[in-house]
Amino acid sequence: MTAPEPSGPEAERDRAGAAGAAPVLVVGGGPVGLTVANLLAARGVRVVVVERNAGTSDEAKAISLDDESLRTLQAAGLAERVLEIVVPGTGTRYHDRNGRVLFHARGPAPYRLGYPFKNQFAQPELERVLLEALRARPEAEVRFSTELVSVAEDETGAVAGLRTAGPDGPNGHGPNGHGGGHGGGVTELRASWVLGCDGGRSTIRELRGIDMTGTSHQDVWLVADTVGDHHDERFGMHHGSPDRPAVVVPGRGGRCRYEFRLRPDEGEKGVEPDFGTVRRLIAPYRDITPDQVERCTAYTFNAVVADRWRDGRCLLLGDAAHMMPPFAGQGLNSGVRDAANLAWKVAEVWHGRADARLLDTYEPERRPHAAATVAFSERLGDVVMTTSRRRALVRDVAARALLLTGPGRRYLTEMRFRPRVRHEAGVVAGAHPLTGTQIPQPRVLVPPSLRPRLLDEVLGDGPALLGVDVPDAAWARARAAGWPGAAGAAVREVEVVLGDRLPRATGERRAVADADGALEAALGAARGRFVLVKPDRYIAAVMGPADLGPFAAALAPLLRAGGEASPDAAAAPAARPNS
Repeated sequence: MTAPEPSGPEAERDRAGAAGAAPVLVVGGGPVGLTVANLLAARGVRVVVVERNAGTSDEAKAISLDDESLRTLQAAGLAERVLEIVVPGTGTRYHDRNGRVLFHARGPAPYRLGYPFKNQFAQPELERVLLEALRARPEAEVRFSTELVSVAEDETGAVAGLRTAGPDGPNGHGPNGHGGGHGGGVTELRASWVLGCDGGRSTIRELRGIDMTGTSHQDVWLVADTVGDHHDERFGMHHGSPDRPAVVVPGRGGRCRYEFRLRPDEGEKGVEPDFGTVRRLIAPYRDITPDQVERCTAYTFNAVVADRWRDGRCLLLGDAAHMMPPFAGQGLNSGVRDAANLAWKVAEVWHGRADARLLDTYEPERRPHAAATVAFSERLGDVVMTTSRRRALVRDVAARALLLTGPGRRYLTEMRFRPRVRHEAGVVAGAHPLTGTQIPQPRVLVPPSLRPRLLDEVLGDGPALLGVDVPDAAWARARAAGWPGAAGAAVREVEVVLGDRLPRATGERRAVADADGALEAALGAARGRFVLVKPDRYIAAVMGPADLGPFAAALAPLLRAGGEASPDAAAAPAARPNS
């Protein structure tokens, strides 16, 4: 388990600010900033969001949300609203060098996390939904036309210098967009924590002197978002012709995205392509008129990761922490994973229920997968969008060979080639195969009505201790060992009944039973054990009844306010690696 000891003046400042008197400042009002702000406000944390632009974006940059992102939005009460603006359950059809279909990838079981695996959307619509929800929350304040110009720290928190544009302040709006402002001068805002969600050109990253490591690619791509399109396919299309690699992604209401790799004489980064070029490239797929082009730009992409994600009271999320090629559709989804991981930790610290060391587990839990996804997106582009005839031939032959076998076919069609998320460090203890993985979200039977419900509705928004077919004596032992108080906030106790059996309704704890076999598949390997699920739905530990005490002692230093870790407690999980 990663539990770094606090030391020096920074640790003292962290502890002094744990009471959360000042709001959390979110810099950047894009989808990641609006998501983390909604998650924090839903947990009772006061939030101020500042965005340098006058409103939300009108550019459809990101276009794909996965099931994990929708599950995160569920935690903020927003999943149903977002589902109204997406094309659910989309896949990707890959074409070979001659235009023939290689395979159609739909992902693994589509509702493993409670939602369709992949979903297309328009970013302006998503941002409007997120902003509308945020403005309805009394804990949140949104300031547009406001930019961060400085950030400093003292004994009790951070002091941010903010400059507003125009005499009416942040887009003419004060708290929740209802009047007030500070003119065009610089004002100070005291914040408990500052979250940098301000994109690839992050001001916070620059102010804190944080570099990014990786590769900047020089290949220029044209992206065009169009309307009035005839495509009705519920999947994206990757055309792997080395003469002209292209991506076509249909959306809702006649929208469609086209992306083409440009030759050196066809365009340059940052220069809007002329309509003649756009029309010529799209011609194989449709006829188009100028008024049907919603957005068109030429861009290059980066494959980089910030060298550190926390600097004092400032933390980086989304493109501020990592940027990747678009070919895997994971840029925004990686940012939403950041928000899910960090929001509950900031909330626990802000409410005084956890030590600020908890925030040091954010990067160890998120960086490995983010870096792997950056590298994967880069490799995928090199293979699928190659301009090398030889490489395209090898790719097509290898894919067709894989499709001849069951495992190979599943590897491609279920997208098993994507990096899997597993927390190897951070708020994890022990070496059970489930530890560090995300628990699925099947439908479960809940007494007394036995009406099927999504698992997260039962788990609540805090940590949950699941007893998987454990006897009553084991629950008594859990309480004696310090559970459910070992994780700072109240831990919800949930009795999990596997097999075709009825759950037992008790006054002491909640109970769920398997509705369709999915719960058995998810937790069968933990039968007879306790499973500690973190608020972001990743598993912190799988414990046998005899291991409850050592695990409670190991996890408590991070999750309890002001806790001190002892060497023996930190080493306890390693003593029982297979528990």
